[in-house]
Amino acid sequence: MSPVESGGDGGKWLDAHYDPVAGLYTFSSCVDLADLSGDGESRLVVGDLGSGSSGMKLKVYRGTALMSESTLLDLPAGLVAFFMDLHEPRIPAVAVASGPCIYVYKNLRPYFKFTLPSLEVNTLEQDVWQQVREGQIDPLTMKEMLESIRKKADVPLSVRSLRFLSLETEDMDEFVQLHKQQPIRRQTVITCIGTLKKSTADEDGVSCLVIGTESSDVYVLDPEAFIILSKMSLPAAPTMMDVTGQFDVEFRITVACRNGNIYILRRESDKPKYCIELPSHPVGLVRVGKNVVVGCTNESLQGFTQKGKKLWKAVLAAPITTMASMDLPTRGFQAVMVGLANCEVQLYRDKNLLSRIKTPDVVTSICFGRYGREDGTLIMTTKGGGLMVKILKRTAAFDDRDSAPGPPLAQSVRLNVPKKTKLYVDQTLRERENGLAMHRAFQMDLSRLRLAAAKAYVKALESSLTPMSSSLTEPLKMNAVVQGLGPSFKLTLNVQNTAACRPVMNLAISFLYDESLYRMRNPYMRIPLLVPGLIYPVETFVECTSDKGISDIIKVFVLHEGRSSPLLTAHINMPVSEGLTLN
Repeated sequence: MSPVESGGDGGKWLDAHYDPVAGLYTFSSCVDLADLSGDGESRLVVGDLGSGSSGMKLKVYRGTALMSESTLLDLPAGLVAFFMDLHEPRIPAVAVASGPCIYVYKNLRPYFKFTLPSLEVNTLEQDVWQQVREGQIDPLTMKEMLESIRKKADVPLSVRSLRFLSLETEDMDEFVQLHKQQPIRRQTVITCIGTLKKSTADEDGVSCLVIGTESSDVYVLDPEAFIILSKMSLPAAPTMMDVTGQFDVEFRITVACRNGNIYILRRESDKPKYCIELPSHPVGLVRVGKNVVVGCTNESLQGFTQKGKKLWKAVLAAPITTMASMDLPTRGFQAVMVGLANCEVQLYRDKNLLSRIKTPDVVTSICFGRYGREDGTLIMTTKGGGLMVKILKRTAAFDDRDSAPGPPLAQSVRLNVPKKTKLYVDQTLRERENGLAMHRAFQMDLSRLRLAAAKAYVKALESSLTPMSSSLTEPLKMNAVVQGLGPSFKLTLNVQNTAACRPVMNLAISFLYDESLYRMRNPYMRIPLLVPGLIYPVETFVECTSDKGISDIIKVFVLHEGRSSPLLTAHINMPVSEGLTLN
């Protein structure tokens, strides 16, 4: 391999190999990296789907060359490399899940075949086939009886009966004659496979096989005797799984099911411990640290805790085709690689987009790990059967800033909320117990406050106690300015006619004050005609006659000649006379 620098990924990857006609048709669940020869060089193990009906093979690559291939009898549903014993040299075995069987290869040769146990057969269905065998009923009657059983029975029908119900009337008799003497069996198939460490978390520790089946069951198999160590049930058939922990200590199996939910199984229970309900069906499931990252069909990537609490959501530019984890223990770096239908592979850490890789075709499988002697190798297969190998530069650094639009990264940081005090808890309990009475008291006080404010407002309008006139024929506005330190003050009143085009005339200003404290030169003044929009300053002088250092309010009334009620009123808070204090 002669690596060249790649141009569509920000210069972080080297293009080591690209073969567009490799003829590899597979998914991420059927790709793994393992040191199958014990020489320190990891090989690429691929379960090739072939054409879908023929040509299924187990292929092993070393570098860029095909090292070996073995024919598979059925379509592979998953492939894992695992250590099944403690023998030296430490060489892993390869387990391929295909149909109802697991084929175990050791040293690239067939070693063991495990078949799932048969399922319970419906007794009513057995009785119907027994009657056909004895010639008591004809095929049409048999069809009616099987359809009735399918609608009501708890145990599903076997594949043979379901196939019989799908036949045309003229083909039924031939089918019955061919199969009636054979015993009825109901067999499930494997949908996904994973590995679980047996007792130690070492990289080369012995691992158990974990398989999910179409019958909505999860089995844990012993790695040596291949007996069922544990069986757990799910509400729906599993499609993807992620396993962590040790079987003898504590483990957690995260399973994505066909009903669109994710279930979390634990050691002490044979039923799901937690359930994550998704807005759309999952297409990818990857564990990053203690969190689970799920890709959905609604073009979104979501993060959840181990207990199912949603942490974040990222919206993608295209549908997801595949997902895989990117783990670099030497750098302490973990992220998620997402293959998209727009010929891109995006790298995410939490909801932050760190890098993009442009590909010549849509990626169908991703595998990251040690290949050959390179730790950071990215292997991808494409929709057209191509094989791509990229190597992460040793100088590559991923910026953790959030390049996607949306809220800032700091918004997702948890606040340091203080602990609840006893007073807070007591108040909360009191509010829960007396919530209705407290709400009624609050509404009563609020109504009284509104009533008091309305009464004061009406009184102010009726008695013209506001500095703005409420009269539509004579709309006026006034403000006052007091200048001076005392004992003599200059009082300036700015009067304005706020009408659109009508002048106001025959107005006067009167002052009401405490004559023992103040003396005014002009306590009553006439105002000239007020033109709309202009501000008219009216000036007068007030003299404080008291030497006690106190002040009072002077009331100003704007009057219309011939009327007893004022048009508007202003209260002026006079300052303390500092001149008398100094004297």
